Amino acid sequence: MEANARLRGAEDNQHNPENRQLTAEEEEAAKKGRAAEKKTWGEWARGVKLFLWNPETRQFMGRTGQSWALIILFYLVLYTFLAGMFSFGLYVMLLTMSPYTPTYRDRVAPPGVMIRPYVDNTVNIAFNISRPHSWQRYVDNLEAYLQDYNDAAQESKNIMCNPGRYFFQEDESKPKKACQFKRSVLSHCSGLVDKTFGYSTGKPCILLKMNRIVGYKPGYGTPVTVTCRKFKGDDSPLRGVEYYPSNTFNHMYFPYYGKQTHGTYAQPLVAMHFTNVTRNKVNTIQCQLNGKGIINDYNSDRFLGRIIFMLQVGN
Repeated sequence: MEANARLRGAEDNQHNPENRQLTAEEEEAAKKGRAAEKKTWGEWARGVKLFLWNPETRQFMGRTGQSWALIILFYLVLYTFLAGMFSFGLYVMLLTMSPYTPTYRDRVAPPGVMIRPYVDNTVNIAFNISRPHSWQRYVDNLEAYLQDYNDAAQESKNIMCNPGRYFFQEDESKPKKACQFKRSVLSHCSGLVDKTFGYSTGKPCILLKMNRIVGYKPGYGTPVTVTCRKFKGDDSPLRGVEYYPSNTFNHMYFPYYGKQTHGTYAQPLVAMHFTNVTRNKVNTIQCQLNGKGIINDYNSDRFLGRIIFMLQVGN
């Protein structure tokens, strides 16, 4: 029985390819296959070089010159078509828009408010009277801003208007006339009476303006005024605030018709002269617009219809 078992095992080994021994030729072929799988750096570099340029088939990166030419031509035509479609769409859109008046203006009114001096990207003002270098930068900023408001410049390019009425002008494509706003009307805050705008005496001047909005008529026929108070407090530190030429924006400077046709437009200003500021204390001040259609109580926007800044005057 043992002999029969050994005989059956030998027959199974002979017919099972996994159990039979490899011949010398088969072992050599297997070694060559394993060696072929492990390429050297030199073989890899030669393969890359042959991929980039095959001198036998004259192919560059696996393609002939004709194949590359057809691909380039296809993408050239494709992107030319796309660029043409984009340009045509842009041209059609521009035909529906006026170069003088914005198409949609429902989200720009009421106006924002800004002040001068505006130094070092901040509206806060702090200086010491006894240190001229601490307030000279504010004086220089105001003087530079008011250059366009010089009386001679305003008389040469703008006209006298009728106060109290909006200055409407027809034909939006024609150049518009602008009303004169002379710096001399700012009185003690003009820089003509006091070259330091009150900063050398601790009575600083601050100029307030509304942002330009094409076609906007502030107050819609009613006056728009400016008032200043202490932010979140009483008005005690602000007693003695004077306004020049008044605390009201005159209607004759509105509406504004845009930069292209209203090139000499002079924004009206209200100068606020703080003549009795509490010394050596940070005063947080809110100056705001008041009038029909004016919004000045949005907590999320400190410049919509009002402006909040800090004023500190030291000895």
